[in-house]
Amino acid sequence: MQRGAAKKLLGFSPNSRPTLSQIKAAYRRKVLESHPDLFPAHEKSQAESKFKQVSEAYSCLQEGTRFRSPMEGTYVRVVRTGVPTGYGRSNRTLVKTPFVLLVLGIVSFGGLNATRAYKRQKEAYPSHNPFLP
Repeated sequence: MQRGAAKKLLGFSPNSRPTLSQIKAAYRRKVLESHPDLFPAHEKSQAESKFKQVSEAYSCLQEGTRFRSPMEGTYVRVVRTGVPTGYGRSNRTLVKTPFVLLVLGIVSFGGLNATRAYKRQKEAYPSHNPFLP
């Protein structure tokens, strides 16, 4: 269905720009007017076809007023730092996390090696001073 026909079916002028809330309100009004369960048996087929047209018009207009995602139709740029800048902002945690983990690993293993070296030195050269470890 074309947007002009959909607007006309929901009660808007063809060159108007209704908001999503206005479209929803018009759709609800038209659904209550044309719902097949509200009509007698001999008029149900006409009401059902009208109901389907209203639903199609609503889906056509709703698709047109949805906000596009920032990634739609654009490419992800990678700046010199190597940080992907998608969705309008840079995600620096993707870059910082591996480096933080590397630093923590190096510090912890370095601390273990320093502890072992201290214990070896203490065994090799024991201190007779009771206040020193």
